[in-house]
Amino acid sequence: METADINGGGNRDEPLRVLEFYSGIGGMRYSMMEAGVNAVVVEAFEINDTANDVYQFNFGHRPYQGNIQSLTAGDLDKYEAHAWFLSPPCQPYTRQGLQKDSGDARASSFLSILELIPQLSLAPLMLFVENVVGFETSDTHCKMIEVLKRTGFITQEFILTPLQFGAPYSRPRYFCLAKRKPLSFSIPQHDHKLLESPYPLFNCGGKNVGSGLDQSWETNGSCKPIESFLEFKYFNENVEEETRIKSAADISSDEFGESKRCNHTTGSDGFTRDQYIVPLALIDRWGTAMDIVSPHAKRCCCFTKSYYRYVKGTGSLLADKQPSPMEKAQSLKEQQLRYFTPREVANLHSFPKEFNFPESVSLRQRYALLGNSLSIAVVAPLIRYLFAEPS
Repeated sequence: METADINGGGNRDEPLRVLEFYSGIGGMRYSMMEAGVNAVVVEAFEINDTANDVYQFNFGHRPYQGNIQSLTAGDLDKYEAHAWFLSPPCQPYTRQGLQKDSGDARASSFLSILELIPQLSLAPLMLFVENVVGFETSDTHCKMIEVLKRTGFITQEFILTPLQFGAPYSRPRYFCLAKRKPLSFSIPQHDHKLLESPYPLFNCGGKNVGSGLDQSWETNGSCKPIESFLEFKYFNENVEEETRIKSAADISSDEFGESKRCNHTTGSDGFTRDQYIVPLALIDRWGTAMDIVSPHAKRCCCFTKSYYRYVKGTGSLLADKQPSPMEKAQSLKEQQLRYFTPREVANLHSFPKEFNFPESVSLRQRYALLGNSLSIAVVAPLIRYLFAEPS
């Protein structure tokens, strides 16, 4: 088994070639772009037709939509890829699922890809794998590590959350970074270990990629408030009437100031504000089970693919109306609870302002696709660390 030439056929200026498996709406590709590494995606693979519509809309390229399990070693060798990015289905490993692990049919495509690695004539030099917390204790994980060790890879594993990277968003995820010998990591003392802190990312390739990052697992002290990620200005009884409603682009220009602005009734995606209001019947039934946050909060819960379809355990709701300090506490019905908009969820995932959905994608589909995506704030520094050469 040979390896792809990391110098791009002898030319160090030529970009490294990347294959993006389970590409979804392009979170990995955006992360690679944000990381600033000299690399190019030569092919993406995704079976979901709607996700491919979004990917094509944003990148001008439609991913390969066939069954990944039908790929052969010869098929993959043709790409001469230096790196593979993989974000396989998480349902076999989630706490809410049946936890069938490798016995779940949705795990089979990832296992098939792993089994191809020893058969390749031009094996990748680097792998990046993302999944839910719980994957690290699965038998699929055991099989992955066994294959990687057998084929000469060194691994470093992480469990990280956007809260450690300045985003007020709790979404802990598992990551495996792998390099094939003789390549090595910038900090080799973490080889074959699982870390729950981003501190190895602080100084990577001569660049401080961890500036402002928090080294603790679950903290929000250094996070920006949620209001910095909102499309709609919230209602506050302290402010004057004429400034009570304004677009969040005006209050967060440092983050999303050049994004498409919205007025107080219509979001940047064209959907009206009323479409995001939580019905009173749902508040009556599920109010005690809802996770409700204010615009000033520095933490909200993970948005799942079922957000907007269900209110329990699928993500936080925003209390859009805030009382003045002199007012007594408001009831839930008085707080004008609403769902975060898809643009706001994308902001919390650190997607760039240029990212958008085709008009043909429904509101529920947008939430589902975002729920299956990843945090660019977390993944970009990890990719930069993976691609860095030891000093």
